[in-house]
Amino acid sequence: MAIPRAARTQRRTRIQEEKEEVILEAALDVFSVNGFRGSTIDQIAEVAGMSKPNLLYYFRTKEAIHRALIDRVLFTWLEPLRAFDANGNPESEIRSYIRRKLEMARDFPRESRLFANEMLQGAPHIEDELRGPLKSLVDEKAEVIRTWAKAGKIAKCDPYHLIFSIWSTTQHYADFDVQVRAVLGQEHSGEGRFEDAARYLEKLFVDGLGIRRP
Repeated sequence: MAIPRAARTQRRTRIQEEKEEVILEAALDVFSVNGFRGSTIDQIAEVAGMSKPNLLYYFRTKEAIHRALIDRVLFTWLEPLRAFDANGNPESEIRSYIRRKLEMARDFPRESRLFANEMLQGAPHIEDELRGPLKSLVDEKAEVIRTWAKAGKIAKCDPYHLIFSIWSTTQHYADFDVQVRAVLGQEHSGEGRFEDAARYLEKLFVDGLGIRRP
């Protein structure tokens, strides 16, 4: 993770921590709208209400700010997958995973767009993480799904494409939120759209996997 310059001191002060959070919040706004290439330090400083030299005391470069945000997003984004329990009931685990991913789409739309922008650019800043820690985690959970299938608890399926399908269908509600609300219309585009989506996706995946109830 890119370490802010202020964080390299032996003891960080409360003010330093607060300033770093202000910068990261401002950068999240800027990057999620403009992408990495379209964003500048000056824009981030303006949104943060700080001078450029003051901002650069905490983060040396635009790349350092972006990397700190991406690292944070990756950790948060993968938390529901880490919680995927091999010893749990497949139906409960699938339903819980879908709902947690939809909750993240609802609560962290800027983070989702930041990550999507990074992927669309070819993941230039996090390719090592994708091929390393992320792949290892997905491999581990794919084996859980295979184990369920071998035990006859779910239908045989490609576990990787199952995970990709859950990612794409749930994150759609963050990355394409404007489209979703426009198509649903005013009557159905409120917060209830996430509950509607959860019920639909749960049925889609649970029925599609032929999950056997205990």
